[in-house]
Amino acid sequence: MVGREKFDADLKYVQDLLLELSNTAIDTLNNAIDHLLDHNIEGALTVINNDIHINRLDEEINDRVILLIAKQQPVATDLRRLMVLVKTAGDMERIGDYAVNIAKETIRIGKDEHIPSIHLLDEMRVKTIHMLKQILDAFVNEDMEEAKLIAKLDDDVDEMYGKTIKVFLSTGIENPEQMGQITQLSFVCRYLERSADHATNIAEQLLFLLKGKHYELNN
Repeated sequence: MVGREKFDADLKYVQDLLLELSNTAIDTLNNAIDHLLDHNIEGALTVINNDIHINRLDEEINDRVILLIAKQQPVATDLRRLMVLVKTAGDMERIGDYAVNIAKETIRIGKDEHIPSIHLLDEMRVKTIHMLKQILDAFVNEDMEEAKLIAKLDDDVDEMYGKTIKVFLSTGIENPEQMGQITQLSFVCRYLERSADHATNIAEQLLFLLKGKHYELNN
């Protein structure tokens, strides 16, 4: 196998690792909210235990990119692609971390009855997961126009976050005995909102890959 063919084969392997990492992180975040809504402590523990797989994929992507740079000495466009793969893997790994944090909040809440407004979290989850899947599709297809739409979705999640926190705080004022759970659910809201921010980061990385210049989509 000649040099370019070897590089392309190694690059495809890294891209496949990123796809596995991304799908796993998105599914894990989705499952973490399911377990929260269902009071599923065993499921929450599974989310925590499975995070090691996401971390290992992220580490392997980083290691293989370093080796590719060291051994293949890629040209500028290839180097840009490798850097984008590393940064995108980092964003997706962070989403896996948020899923773990949600699982920990699920364990803290335990079997306590949820406050009535918890359905707002599920609405945030649906929008966030849709956003993550959309940017992953855009990334795989290198669809620049689809990536640009992510900023609007991020604004929607931010708006839902603000609305949900306000409702939670109002509930806490009326029911101070539930303030502990409300605080924990507010953290979950924040983890979903931050996951959407990472989707925007990935969209910006895709635009950098395709256009060779940096964009800020959430301004």
